[in-house]
Amino acid sequence: MAGYLRETDFVMVEEGFSTRDLLEELTLGASQATTEEVAAFFMADLGAVVRKHFCFLKCLPRVRSFYAVKCNSSPGVLKVLAELGLGFSCANKAEMELVQHIGVPSSKIIYANPCKQIAHIKYAAKHGVRLLNFDNEVELAKVVKSHPSAKMVLCVATEDSHSLSRLSLKFGASLKSCRHLLENAKRDHVDVVGVSFHIGSGCPDPQVYAQSIADARLVFEMGAELGHRMHILDLGGGFPGVEGVQVRFEEIASVINSALDLYFPEGCGVDILAKLGRYYVTSAFTLAVSIIAKKEVLLDQPGREVPEEAGSSPKTIAYHLSEGVYGIFNSVLFDNTCPAPILQKKPSTEQPLYSSSLWGPVAAGCDCVAEGLWLPQLHVGDWLVFENMGAYTVGMGSLLRGAQTCRITYAMSRVAWEALQGQLLPAEQDEDAEGMCKPLSCGWEITDTLCMGPIFTPASIM
Repeated sequence: MAGYLRETDFVMVEEGFSTRDLLEELTLGASQATTEEVAAFFMADLGAVVRKHFCFLKCLPRVRSFYAVKCNSSPGVLKVLAELGLGFSCANKAEMELVQHIGVPSSKIIYANPCKQIAHIKYAAKHGVRLLNFDNEVELAKVVKSHPSAKMVLCVATEDSHSLSRLSLKFGASLKSCRHLLENAKRDHVDVVGVSFHIGSGCPDPQVYAQSIADARLVFEMGAELGHRMHILDLGGGFPGVEGVQVRFEEIASVINSALDLYFPEGCGVDILAKLGRYYVTSAFTLAVSIIAKKEVLLDQPGREVPEEAGSSPKTIAYHLSEGVYGIFNSVLFDNTCPAPILQKKPSTEQPLYSSSLWGPVAAGCDCVAEGLWLPQLHVGDWLVFENMGAYTVGMGSLLRGAQTCRITYAMSRVAWEALQGQLLPAEQDEDAEGMCKPLSCGWEITDTLCMGPIFTPASIM
């Protein structure tokens, strides 16, 4: 092992004991705490992150994975992914500092933000981060002046009109403008070494990846005509992080593999990358939040239908939480989600259900986490559990807590830990050894047995 992650960094979950058991212990301990009041905390299953990576290696064997730090910058996540050999995609100076602080070498860092602050470009130059991207002339000029030795990747817009998060509204050069940008780069003696794209999050059509890869092939040909030696294709992200979505990760991987075989066949000399965030962390994090206040309102409005399950004394109940849509539950605003709580205390079948809603701590009518729920009578101090809470929740503290962050308890099963220790990933290599690979032996059952082929690890991106 590389030594990024140690046993002291997490709670070891032994055989016969589950992460659900650990969560129950943590909520009980938080409820009984006398020195410090804890109203919310995360439990992060690092073993789930390990399993996701093994699945990625199986489905996309030609693609080297880089983690999008902005998605979840918690130390445990960064350490386990570094241990797995991933590179890191950073959006600013703070993220570069964060991954370098845990020991990640600059050769495994991409400064992947098409709109960069000059001070952050200078930081990348000073600390050896050489791979940057751009999508316009102004950005190119900034890099020429502040980081003349940088290697640039041209970010190309995609057809993401059906994605939930449309990044091409803000980032990416059109195909029509790519030649002009490549000509300017050649004039300014800038090395453009590759092409990147991002189809956005929640895209329902995996064929958009195929079209984007085909577009990238055209840009590669433009670059070759102008004398640029391109050897990097960055597939971006947008891969789902949970089960039950419209398009499964395996379906997306199948489309990508077919397109790569057609436009960038094996042996063509092009290094294939992807920048994943949600895929790795969404399902790994579970949030526990306690009810800090409640308000009951009788449903006595004339003409209002009351469902039978509402009971003999119908009412609606508003529960208030210490977290809201301006913090951990920001997905309600940005992804149009409706978080569904799991009750920590399983109710009896005889308990009546009431129309219920969940509200955050901000004194504003739009801080509504969820409504239209049917829940039994709950009380202040009861805990609600929310699964799949790992993406864009950590590091985005609520307005009322200022700079404070929600406590995270990391956990991993001993089976996962031993699998992580047993992987046969290559150690740091010199640049001339790029592309060398060794087999990854997991030797453990995840859901289905994963049989790994050769694994390409980002020992160096330059």
